[in-house]
Amino acid sequence: MKKRFCVGVALLTFVLLSAGCRSAVYSTYEKFGVYKRDLLKKKVVAARNEEKEAGEQFKDALTRLREMYGTPGSDLEKTYDKLKGEYDASVTKSDAVRKRVRDMETVAVDLFREWEEEIKQISSDSMKASSRDQLRQTRDRYAEMHGALKRAEKDMEPVLTKFRDHVLYLKHNLNAQAIASLKGEAVSIQNDIAKLIEDMNVSIEQADAFIKQMP
Repeated sequence: MKKRFCVGVALLTFVLLSAGCRSAVYSTYEKFGVYKRDLLKKKVVAARNEEKEAGEQFKDALTRLREMYGTPGSDLEKTYDKLKGEYDASVTKSDAVRKRVRDMETVAVDLFREWEEEIKQISSDSMKASSRDQLRQTRDRYAEMHGALKRAEKDMEPVLTKFRDHVLYLKHNLNAQAIASLKGEAVSIQNDIAKLIEDMNVSIEQADAFIKQMP
């Protein structure tokens, strides 16, 4: 029980310190005229750019898969090495997308929380109502854009899982028969990657629209 209590206190302290650090960072930015809305815009841009790069990486992986089954008599060992490299690069890009989205979410939460608190300080009812309406509209636009990013992020995992299975199976079956047995699954993976790229493009468009609407 005592150990559990200590762990809880440590976690709470970490959360408070993290929030305190963010406040200090925000204060420093504000001294240079950069506010949370500016930081949120930067985070959305970063998440969008990271997703674009991830999309390009998945396109490269898709190209590699097609080349792999479109070239008769290819060196299977070299093919495996290339495909493994594409998988590893796809995982790295996917992790980078997730991090960018987390960073964006943190700033968005802090911005909306600050906005709500500042509305309470406005004495004019009309100004308060107008500011609250602006907050609602901005939140709605953010929610739509965020939802598209999260859907694309979620879609990456099953694609990576299939891709990993494919790479491992190929590693364990470095022979000509493996190529023939994998062709059907390769088509499925290619279709999954193509669909993922479509979803990522939609989320990128949503991010672009949100960025343009922000002041």
